[in-house]
Amino acid sequence: MPDTPASLSAKLSYEGEKTLTFFSNLRSEQLERIVYTEGNSWSVRHILAHFVSAEIAFLELITDVLAGGKGAPEGFDIDSFNHSEVFALQDLSASDLIDRFHQGRRQTVRIVEKVRPEQLNRTARHPFLGVAPLADIIRLIYRHNQIHLRDVRSVIEPK
Repeated sequence: MPDTPASLSAKLSYEGEKTLTFFSNLRSEQLERIVYTEGNSWSVRHILAHFVSAEIAFLELITDVLAGGKGAPEGFDIDSFNHSEVFALQDLSASDLIDRFHQGRRQTVRIVEKVRPEQLNRTARHPFLGVAPLADIIRLIYRHNQIHLRDVRSVIEPK
């Protein structure tokens, strides 16, 4: 079944609520657990900050594509961007980060709800996907979070 603005916005909303619930239920010591050790170590709190910055960046990307833009510039360094964005947010409390993620996701859901079905076929450059249809870029928003949450759960809830 092809994606529709309604199905994509519903999935974004659902996955956003799951993400908010997950982070809202973590204890302080869980937020400080290290998830990634390659390059700059990222804790669970860093992942939450990454979700905030990524949500804002995705919103800007979708807005650009809907306005006829081409997406991310060629040569965009996603790793440097992620590092600098997470660093810029590192002093915010977990509750502030959760609130910012919630606000960003609400905005993303609202804009996707207003997308016309034919706009989902517009292509643009995404730093990870390359040139891709808007539907794929939107789908990556919640899949991106699912992947990181899987990694976070592996250090929070070891088997």
